[in-house]
Amino acid sequence: MDPQIASRFTDSMLQSAAQFYNFEPSQAEALDGFESFIYKFTRPDGKFILRIGHSDRRSPELICGEVDWINYLAAGGAGVARAVHSQAGKLVEAVEDGKGGQFLCTAFEHAPGEPARREKINDRLYLNYGRMLGRMHTLSKSYRVSNPAWRRPDWDNPENTTAGTSLAASHPIALGQYLSVIAHLRGLPCDSESFGMIHQDAHPGNFFVDDDYRLTLFDFDDCVYGHFIYDIAMVLFYTSQGVADPAAYTAKFMPVFLAGYREENQLSPAWLPELPHFMKLREIDLFAAILLSNGDGSQPLDPWSERYMRGRQQRIESGQPLIDFDWSSLAGSL
Repeated sequence: MDPQIASRFTDSMLQSAAQFYNFEPSQAEALDGFESFIYKFTRPDGKFILRIGHSDRRSPELICGEVDWINYLAAGGAGVARAVHSQAGKLVEAVEDGKGGQFLCTAFEHAPGEPARREKINDRLYLNYGRMLGRMHTLSKSYRVSNPAWRRPDWDNPENTTAGTSLAASHPIALGQYLSVIAHLRGLPCDSESFGMIHQDAHPGNFFVDDDYRLTLFDFDDCVYGHFIYDIAMVLFYTSQGVADPAAYTAKFMPVFLAGYREENQLSPAWLPELPHFMKLREIDLFAAILLSNGDGSQPLDPWSERYMRGRQQRIESGQPLIDFDWSSLAGSL
């Protein structure tokens, strides 16, 4: 989180948020949040998550667009954590930060279940993972934002492609690779059967699974208009991180995942060759984000980031694919 934003947050702001959603601030449990303050709280009607972000990062209109889509998905039977209204009937509540900005409060139902533990990472989970994403994409085709002012940005909006700025001064070769992949992706068709609202970050850390393997997706903060195959690419990008043989993992995971996806949404197999391009986009985005967060490099990286960055610059600059795989071999699965 931006240190300047963090320094403006006070206990009184949490107290205001607690009044909005009718719970005792002393009972709020702070959770990890990268760009926002996140809390868990309980009321007589259930468990909830409170997110307090800042207007410097997301405007009230963009947050309204996020929760409008979430609740549309929930109404359509998708496994998502629904946004809930405040005591005043609002989906977004604002608290002035004293510096001309606002902390913006939004609450969501707490997703049932828990993070996917090792014993639940199997074909049953993979199948339902695909079903969840497929259902979301089917609903996306018919979604129309309730207020035009709430429309979320496209995937290549300048605010969503800031890696170029991070790389420009110190990593010109990586920047060239980044601009090349964006140019390719911008040339793809954006028809209604393959392009619409997507989560853009549907990795396993953003869903819970219950004892019956029902999945509930959350953290829609990065949702944008984009290609459906981009969402699928993000799933494969993150689930394949750290595996010994990414190609073997892909051959095992993707047919099951895509079989579940196909039950809920129809997407042409012609999109499969775009998977490595969208994964390359995320690979460079993440590389640039970690560089930026590390500043002058004086602070050690967290273990996950350290593993990710090991040899990453060379792989990006050489154009090495994230996963060397025959993507056409998956055509029968989609």
